[in-house]
Amino acid sequence: MESIVSKILDRVDLRILDLLQKEEQISNAELARCVNLSPPATHARVKRLESEGFIDRHVAILNQEKLGFDLLCFIFISTNIHQAEKLECLEKELKEMPEVLECYCLTGEYDYLLKVANKDRRDLESFIRKLNLLGITKIQTSLALREIKYSTVLPIITDTDVTR
Repeated sequence: MESIVSKILDRVDLRILDLLQKEEQISNAELARCVNLSPPATHARVKRLESEGFIDRHVAILNQEKLGFDLLCFIFISTNIHQAEKLECLEKELKEMPEVLECYCLTGEYDYLLKVANKDRRDLESFIRKLNLLGITKIQTSLALREIKYSTVLPIITDTDVTR
């Protein structure tokens, strides 16, 4: 069954995206060699993929621990806010908090899940106090003891794609 994405993107586009998400600093010449295109054709495809929104941004992923952010937390929060305008304000506040690495609106028992980086327990306490000021009614915090897997790589090319 053919997906909508495969109608928009061909195998070369998918291979370019896969390589870029695994090694963003790959040179255009190396990328071209890997996908069997000329460097100008490869560059044009990358620019098209950027302009069409398949590539959101180029970033460096930093080492949290080396930078002193030893406390990675997952915080579930609930609120009794139901007005759309007030929810937008809450979400804006959450987006602007530098400690919040990720924020998701959920179904189920909690309304939001936050992934938060803090330097220590005092930073965490301060962060939770800020949450309480936003009208949060319930908070459950879980500390990450160790990382088992961390990836930003989407599985856009599978083993079966490679063998075809």
